Amino acid sequence: MNKQKKVLLAFSGGLDTSYCAIHLAKDKGYDVWTAAVNTGGFDKKEQEELAKKAADLGIENHVCIDVEEEFYKKGIKYLIAGNVLKNHTYPLSVSAERVFQAIAIAEYAKEIGAKAIAHGSTGAGNDQVRFDLVFNVLAPEMEIITPIRDQKLSREEEVDYLKSHGINKEWEKAKYSINQGLWGTSVGGAETLTSHKSLPEEAWPTALVNSEELMVEIGFEQGEPITINNEQLTPVEVIKKLNEIAAPYGVGRDIHVGDTIIGIKGRVGFEAAAPLILIEAHRLLEKHVLGKWQLYWKDQLGEFYGMLMHEGQFLDPVMRDIETFMEHTQENVTGKVIVKLEPKRFELQGIESEYDLMASKFGQYGEMNQGWSDDDVKGFTKILSNATLIQRGIQSND
Repeated sequence: MNKQKKVLLAFSGGLDTSYCAIHLAKDKGYDVWTAAVNTGGFDKKEQEELAKKAADLGIENHVCIDVEEEFYKKGIKYLIAGNVLKNHTYPLSVSAERVFQAIAIAEYAKEIGAKAIAHGSTGAGNDQVRFDLVFNVLAPEMEIITPIRDQKLSREEEVDYLKSHGINKEWEKAKYSINQGLWGTSVGGAETLTSHKSLPEEAWPTALVNSEELMVEIGFEQGEPITINNEQLTPVEVIKKLNEIAAPYGVGRDIHVGDTIIGIKGRVGFEAAAPLILIEAHRLLEKHVLGKWQLYWKDQLGEFYGMLMHEGQFLDPVMRDIETFMEHTQENVTGKVIVKLEPKRFELQGIESEYDLMASKFGQYGEMNQGWSDDDVKGFTKILSNATLIQRGIQSND
């Protein structure tokens, strides 16, 4: 028995972590502490409900750790800067927040002197790897305990176990699993376990109720969103307000298909109105204010950054290197982007920026050149063609 051994359980209040709490305390004799981590998905009422669930399970020490601002400053900020959409679709709504939840759990476990960390991940998903990886890096001295993964329990077995210990709640499985956070909401259901079915209207967390088109202006300063319709806000407030405005249009809904960390294909629905609009608005602004090679290398590094974030490798030093590059590229990404909202779609109308490279005194594309002569173009084109001309002359069989 481990009566004096303190374990910190990452707690969501659902069936799996409720089972873990009772199993670790009753069967294993641990001193169980629980912590939930808010990355933008819990309001005050929900935090209070989580605390009550922990208390009902006999947990005497429970906290909710708020890392919403940190999640933005150390994560979302760079997902915007890198225009990160995994497989050109998914803004890493859940995968990015899992890393920050794991970091918060590891740091709190060390703060309270825990000897072990527990989580309720199964053996079939990405989260088990993300959590374990972060814990192995930040708290290598601690044991990682995963009862659900290790015991391979069915849902019915977990419910029966809890009932046998006097926990008689209704554990009816929701038709759709919803995971909400600051950077979007994932939606899983029977349809996402297939390759051909789409999610029905009732599966989406936000109902489509707005039909009249609406113009929205988003202001960026050095790559960070700071205004909506000229109202000065923090970036986190911009994300929340934009989501409130756009989600009722049915904007930001899609299904992501990708390669999981464990090697199988996965499919999940998501609703991420603000992330998708902000990324595409930011991308458009960059097209106007950055140079060709800045844009090219940002695309390469942004995709790589997103892949590592998705796979839980946020703590790798190369991520800090990429962030330094990203920050430098954002120095002139300042201006407004005009977006039109319509049911189930949004359209980027254009931008306004003092750094707009289209406002060049050298000429207007397809209209008038003011920085070179026709002889300059002839000479430039002749030199530009030399390499191809030489190779064709020597090697071509035409």
